[in-house]
Amino acid sequence: APPGSDTYKGWLFKWTNYLKGYQRRWFVLSNGLLSYYRTQAEMAHTCRGTINLSTAHIDTEDSCNIVLSNGGRTYHLKANSEVERQRWVTALELAKAKAIRMRNNQSDDSGDEEPASQSDKSELHGPLKTLSSKLEDLSTCNELIAKHGAALQRSLSELESLRLPADSGEKIKAVNERATLFRITSNAMINACRDFLDLAESHSRRWQRLLQHEREQRSRLEETIEQLAKQHNSLEQRALEGTSSTGCLKASVPAGSVQSAKGEASDEDEETEYFDAMEDAPAFITVTADPKHHRRSGSNLSGASEGHPEDWNLEDSVFESSNQSSYNESTGRDLLPRKRRRTRIPDKPNYSLNLWSIMKNCIGKELSKIPMPVNFNEPLSMLQRLTEDLEYHELLDKAVKCESSTEQMCFVAAFSVSSYSTTVHRTAKPFNPLLGETFELDRLEELGFRSLCEQVSHHPPAAAHHVYSRRGWTLWQEITIASKFRGKYLSIMPLGVIHLEFHSSGNHYVWRKVTSTVHNIIVGKLWIDQSGEIEIVNHKSKDKCQLKFTPYSYFSRDVPRKVTGVVSDADGKAHYVMSGTWDEKMECSKILHSSHGSTSTEGKQKTVYQTLSPKVLWRKYPLPENAENMYFFSELALTLNEPEERVAPTDSRLRPDQRLMESGRWDEANVEKQRLEEKQRAVRRRREAEAVEALEEGKDYEGYIPLWFERKADAVTGELICVYKGGYWEAKDKQDWSMCPDIF
Repeated sequence: APPGSDTYKGWLFKWTNYLKGYQRRWFVLSNGLLSYYRTQAEMAHTCRGTINLSTAHIDTEDSCNIVLSNGGRTYHLKANSEVERQRWVTALELAKAKAIRMRNNQSDDSGDEEPASQSDKSELHGPLKTLSSKLEDLSTCNELIAKHGAALQRSLSELESLRLPADSGEKIKAVNERATLFRITSNAMINACRDFLDLAESHSRRWQRLLQHEREQRSRLEETIEQLAKQHNSLEQRALEGTSSTGCLKASVPAGSVQSAKGEASDEDEETEYFDAMEDAPAFITVTADPKHHRRSGSNLSGASEGHPEDWNLEDSVFESSNQSSYNESTGRDLLPRKRRRTRIPDKPNYSLNLWSIMKNCIGKELSKIPMPVNFNEPLSMLQRLTEDLEYHELLDKAVKCESSTEQMCFVAAFSVSSYSTTVHRTAKPFNPLLGETFELDRLEELGFRSLCEQVSHHPPAAAHHVYSRRGWTLWQEITIASKFRGKYLSIMPLGVIHLEFHSSGNHYVWRKVTSTVHNIIVGKLWIDQSGEIEIVNHKSKDKCQLKFTPYSYFSRDVPRKVTGVVSDADGKAHYVMSGTWDEKMECSKILHSSHGSTSTEGKQKTVYQTLSPKVLWRKYPLPENAENMYFFSELALTLNEPEERVAPTDSRLRPDQRLMESGRWDEANVEKQRLEEKQRAVRRRREAEAVEALEEGKDYEGYIPLWFERKADAVTGELICVYKGGYWEAKDKQDWSMCPDIF
């Protein structure tokens, strides 16, 4: 390959040591790196050494030698001839200049704002970078020509000064004249290249201005589109609210004609709504049934999805009582009046976060010993955040009254979505629980349930949760948090299965959580999104509900934070459509029949469900007054860290650093947090030493054993899960906490 190409290969002699001297090696110059091998065959598996030319110094000792030095590494190379040496020097100089440009470009590009602008920039700047690269190559060649031309002129002048025979002098004179012509021609080429370079640079500046103008135009266009999208969504919301207010909760469907197999449309009432089914939903045969007489038509009804609209209007239906009361209202006649609890906490201090003060305190420390300040936290632990899933527990209380398992599935689905409603403004992270830390929420007399969480593992962090309700249900789960930092955003993936069982019916529901994403980690305002799918399965009746959390997009026509789903029975027959948003409300619509719709762009045929008017199953409680200064806590979250008597000494309410942070004493909280973390590390080191000692003695070492939970194989999923083994509430009644470890 020519010296100016991206790759240059060849044989050179490399100095090894005083015993072996120069040894023949195969050198490869590529992407600013010079590598060498003993033979050409070694290129496939063994590289003997590499030097980076972007920071290397290139020198020539004599007519055939080359010296490359980069820090403490030096290569002494020798070519077969002066011509070969000159080819290598030219290739090395060009590769070094190109490597320096690449390094500078990478450092310049590191500050780009958006991934989309990265691709646009590379596309628009491609010709500019290529032209600039070629111009740099020409400039380097110009310098080399001038340098070597001057050396040639000096050598010829020295030859002329020597006393040589007459015929030799004539030949030297002729060579000198040719060298002069070469110099004149080279100077002309250099001047032409310099003019071209100036012209290209002036055009490059003009292109830069045009590019900047286009970027600003695109930015303004994106802002305009975003505003239009918000206005469009607002108008759609108003239209939907107007429709639902006039339609009330009853839907009358006229006796339309039976739809034929050819797909002729029937007359529908204005209150009948249509939903595009999820692409993963099964396809159903199209039928239209008489809603009053529930007629069947022919053999085409075998796979039809039909419903009884008269069931939708029953006054004693659980759906009719789905309008929720506020958090401070009683939810059951058989329960005692609620205890007055606090409705506010101290306002969040306006402390500025100095990243440099954090970084300089981390110099020289192990990564595991770097304390993260409470500035990133909210004054709740992960155990308390897990308990917040119960804020809308009355959905499960209503689900107990459902006679139909598919109807009950709707309430369970709404409950699974409601647990994300508190995250929309909560960008701060909760405190990581210490190993053995617990949190109880005893609302048995007020709300009918009692909850217990325990941190059962520290690496990886895992929390076990158990809830018993005297209203007829039990919930348990073990959640492990996995996270991945992806540059501009952080993905938080809860791993584990949530179990819910209803006592009277024996219906056992299982589902998993979706992925939470925290955006603008480095620059900009933090915001959270939920994305993914939830499959809720009733392992007794085999009913299923597929919920899809649509990720947020500026250019999507969908409502932000949209959630859609379909409830189907064991035979795959769809009964209800779920729709709403995870930060506001969830609605349920009963399906009359389903039909094949148009084919999507991906080639999949969507199913269209004809439904009755939707009914609201869940609506988010409004945030308390001044919530923006109280970490955007809900009414339940404000009470979770409220001091209570008779709790275990390992309860999160007694954690000193968390209490200091809630009081606004952040500096003291940081000191206390560091003390607790160091105490936990000392306990872990002692446990590791005990494990080593037991191993040396040939004994088994069980490691940390949870206090209130035990690990068993789940009968439904087959996975190992920590389940409540009992004893906590009995110990609380006796106030016997002697078995609790000293973690605070």
